[in-house]
Amino acid sequence: MSPQLAGVLQLLALVGALALAYRPLGDHMARVYTSERHLRVETWMYRAIGADPDAGMRWPAYLRGVLVFSAAGLLLLYGMQRLQGSLPGSLGFASIDPDQAFNTAASFVTNTNWQSYAGEQAMGHVVQTGGLAVQNFVSAAVGMAVAVALVRGFARTRTGRPGELGNFWADLVRGTVRVLLPLSVAGALVLVACGVIQNFAGIHPVGQFGGGTQEWNGGAVASQEVIKELGTNGGGYFNANSAHPFENPTPFSNLFEIFLILLIPTALTRTFGRMVGDLRQGYAILGAMALIWVAFVCLMWWTEFAGRGAVPEEAGGAMEGKELRFGIGASSIFAVSTTLTSTGAVDSFHSSFTGFGGGITLLSMMLGEIAPGGVGSGLYGMLVMAVLAVFVAGLMVGRTPEYLGRKIGTREIKLASCSILVTPALALGLTAAAVALPTPADSVANSGAHGFSEILYAYTSGANNNGSAFAGLNADTPWFNTTIGLAMLLGRFLPMVLVLALAGSLAGRRPVPATAGTLHTGKPLFTGVLVGAIVIITGLTYFPALALGPLAEGLAA
Repeated sequence: MSPQLAGVLQLLALVGALALAYRPLGDHMARVYTSERHLRVETWMYRAIGADPDAGMRWPAYLRGVLVFSAAGLLLLYGMQRLQGSLPGSLGFASIDPDQAFNTAASFVTNTNWQSYAGEQAMGHVVQTGGLAVQNFVSAAVGMAVAVALVRGFARTRTGRPGELGNFWADLVRGTVRVLLPLSVAGALVLVACGVIQNFAGIHPVGQFGGGTQEWNGGAVASQEVIKELGTNGGGYFNANSAHPFENPTPFSNLFEIFLILLIPTALTRTFGRMVGDLRQGYAILGAMALIWVAFVCLMWWTEFAGRGAVPEEAGGAMEGKELRFGIGASSIFAVSTTLTSTGAVDSFHSSFTGFGGGITLLSMMLGEIAPGGVGSGLYGMLVMAVLAVFVAGLMVGRTPEYLGRKIGTREIKLASCSILVTPALALGLTAAAVALPTPADSVANSGAHGFSEILYAYTSGANNNGSAFAGLNADTPWFNTTIGLAMLLGRFLPMVLVLALAGSLAGRRPVPATAGTLHTGKPLFTGVLVGAIVIITGLTYFPALALGPLAEGLAA
């Protein structure tokens, strides 16, 4: 079987598995976030934190919950790292330096999971499982809660409790207990069956085929690996991430991990359709996501299978930086999926892709990671784009834009526009500073266009809360730990502020009936308009930077 055919068959199997899970999971999440019943374990949690799950919140109160909870997680995780040397199960590792501890705490609290350290050489069992893995759950639940709050903004009527977006604490607990935990338990069992390790072994010598030994430590890897992918987190237990055989041992486990990455973001479009009372709206959003994802996978196959040069031609494609266990086809699907979502996990090294291939991973993040995007963040990012798309369509026909029965006014457009400008301002501004200043530039191992791409990739990954790295960049310095940490925090929470303000504004508007001039947003035409708006807005924003980096490198190859 040719590598190209194997890649196509894997893509079809992945699409089929997602299609089978789409309806039951999407409907389940809709029931989770609309139910008025509380499980007993959830009631205990509410009592423990002193929250009233039935109290409605307007957007400022909802936002305060998001920020207070995230700030507490940031401080707790920072403290655990700084005290690691005194904690049990530290495996003899010292406490983490202040700048790296800040970077890592910001990374996991913001669902980014950027890692400027080698996990198996720096973090003990307590920090890995009690700190990092816990944040993998709750940071994903926070993203889902914000997405659901925005959906309620569209679905809420003026009757009952106008302007309220639900209860953050209830959404946080339900998302964790009823969605993430059950799926993680089932997924961890599959990964263990595939050969992913799950233990609390200490550091021990392991024999090598060529003679001699090297030291390895075990860990609760399967339980952390599953939420790493399912929650679109991406932080690996080991430095090699999903290229490591202890995290991703077989081609089947590789395909299963891609399935986990795409599962919840895809199913959330069904949840969106259910909650607004029109499944066609969810299908239209899903169609835009799927169109971009498939197009990017095909583009990646084209550039990686057609790698230029004597060695790639002899190997059947650009195999540099890719695992022989997975090949070009599966590695390309993984790379596109992890950068089109806010996952950042890698089973190959993006710096070793062709110039155009590296550019595709960069552009995937620059689109806003909305196809299908991160858990929660992909849906609310796509809905912000949908608001802008109906605004553009309204300008073309001279009508006041409407979306899901809500008039889109000046306030909504300003909030949506500011939301999509946060990430490029952070990524491009910090890249310019790092290139201009001598100290950050010393961390770049490569010169020219590729070196520029390494810096651009790092800040794009941080500001988009992706977490993958281009390699070749020494990011474990006070400059990069601090600036990338700030990029992650601002890139996560500034858009959330604007999205929740948008949700509150929409929830307070009176629904308007559809007329003959209303743009039908549940049809393929709107899907096309939405994709066009995404490509034009993000393409024009980032094209000059892409031209200096991956495009220049690809054309010179």
